[in-house]
Amino acid sequence: MPNAALEARLAAAAAGGVPAAVIFASCQDPAPPPAGEPSLAERLRRTALDAGMAVCGGNGMGFFNLEHSLRVCGYPEPAGLPCGPVAVVSHSGSVFSALLHNDRGLRFNLVVSAGMELVTTAAAYLDHALELPSTRVVALFLETVREPAAFRAALAKAAARGVHVVALKVGRGEAAGRMVAAHSGALAGEDGAYQALFDAYGVARVRSLDELLTAGRRAFPGGLAAIHDSGGERAHLMDLAEELEVPLARLSEATRARLAAVLEPGLPATNPLDAWGTGNDADEIFAACIRALLDDPDTGALAVALDLTTEPTPETSWTGLAIQAAAATAKPVAVLGNLASAVDRADAARLRAAGSRCWRAPPPAWRPWATSSPGGTSWPTRPRPELTAPRPGRPPARPPRRPPPPRPLEPRPGRPPAPPPRCGPDGGSGWRTPGRSARWRPWRCWPTGGCRWSRPRRRPASTPLWPPPGGVALKTAATGVRHKSGVGGVRLGLAGPEQLAAAYADLAGRLGPRVVVARMAAGGVELAIGVVRDPQFGPLVMVAAGGVLVEVLRDRRFALPPVDARTARATLDRLAVRPLLDGAGASGPPADLDAVADAVVALSALAVDLGDRLVAVDVNPLVAGPEGCVAVDALVVRAPA
Repeated sequence: MPNAALEARLAAAAAGGVPAAVIFASCQDPAPPPAGEPSLAERLRRTALDAGMAVCGGNGMGFFNLEHSLRVCGYPEPAGLPCGPVAVVSHSGSVFSALLHNDRGLRFNLVVSAGMELVTTAAAYLDHALELPSTRVVALFLETVREPAAFRAALAKAAARGVHVVALKVGRGEAAGRMVAAHSGALAGEDGAYQALFDAYGVARVRSLDELLTAGRRAFPGGLAAIHDSGGERAHLMDLAEELEVPLARLSEATRARLAAVLEPGLPATNPLDAWGTGNDADEIFAACIRALLDDPDTGALAVALDLTTEPTPETSWTGLAIQAAAATAKPVAVLGNLASAVDRADAARLRAAGSRCWRAPPPAWRPWATSSPGGTSWPTRPRPELTAPRPGRPPARPPRRPPPPRPLEPRPGRPPAPPPRCGPDGGSGWRTPGRSARWRPWRCWPTGGCRWSRPRRRPASTPLWPPPGGVALKTAATGVRHKSGVGGVRLGLAGPEQLAAAYADLAGRLGPRVVVARMAAGGVELAIGVVRDPQFGPLVMVAAGGVLVEVLRDRRFALPPVDARTARATLDRLAVRPLLDGAGASGPPADLDAVADAVVALSALAVDLGDRLVAVDVNPLVAGPEGCVAVDALVVRAPA
């Protein structure tokens, strides 16, 4: 139907009480409407909303509901599609069509081309898919999310029901984001926000359509086990696993003993496992090894890494063994063809029909497994040794602390009370330096560096005030300066009154008389933690490499609050600078990760408690050392009153 006829036809359908419609046309005006006048798309949307109509599209290809044998599609698609357990929601019509034409034996119950989502959005389609009895997996091709709250609720529903969700979110880069906005009228959100969203609800994020097609059983906790008939390909898999950060299962001694009992002499009982010796009794040896690997408690998934060539093979060969293994376990089992062009299509079809995966090349196929766990970990959760065992010289890990409720700061004896904090020049929103942030009562989430304004408290009489160990830092507190180092507003390691006076004269002459004096923090790894507000998903907690590296490395990760200690630790584990916290290189002794996680958890609680009143918090640097962590500098931005 041409765009010119859409408005009249939809109005007629609404008047006749039609509950739903599908619009294939682009819904674009032939010329821009006059200023202040709604576009054709907006007029169509209003008509449908006023009538309570559901609308699929416009600018879409329709939908297939194979569970109810219903097809509403304006384009030729394959006939005789069987119903299966996979639901698909796509913003791209071409992806909708490509998935329907797949040759991997994927069977669908619902496939939707959402288009520009005039009325009905991906959140509603996802929720509907979860209500279909046959849905086991949902695949999403997303340009944006137009109903964030409803989408989060649908993801929570999927997690509660054990339905695996796999998402390909396009528009990650700035240029791609602009193209997405031009294509669908969507404002592509910050990619970190989507990653935090997917982490929070256990969504497997993929990077290509080939990866999207590998959706299936969710990996169990642990790592990948693999069995080979080649020592060279075994070594190749180990290289790829390390490159892609896919952990390998750590086999127990009992499993190693079971393997050693059936392997031929000279073959080590390791993972990955090369089980090919002389070729005698190969089927029996491989079957026994596969059972042993799958029974190991640290095996989360199994790859039968064998070349599926086109030579005739008996039923009890590799394909049959993989089918038997997949039928006998709830763990994912996949046959990995090391060379894509050598995979026999008939064998691959048999494997998929029997419920086993068939991978034509390892790198893209592993990523859904490597990103499929809740809480931001790179693999279904396996306790890291450093999370459960104390390091040498450190006390045992303590349970997460919840910060105490804020207490009002009392003026020191003999000093007038501090004036109330003032807002910025706009009269509504305001930024706050550590001094002013300290007088803002929620600012009690983490220890500070002894800043004169940040946490005033009475010192023991025996503690000398000057000079403190390591000297002091002098920082400008001038109104309007958010990043002090960028304007030369920080002087460090001042060891005496003369140095302090000279530094103050310089700062006051250039930036004004307001300053903050703080003790120098002990050495450690500089991190940054904070809160940012995403326009779609609300507050996000950030952890990042700190100091000047926060902008240089752009090494940062986000999490949706509220954040618990486990999620905080998992988010820290994903930083590129994470090895420095363990004392790698010349970074010094291992940092107290419990203290850092506590600070992240407390900041998360602050973000939840303040809600829309808080625009941003920037704690940078947060110095993490063996005795804990110290907030050296911070910025708080309030929302307009």
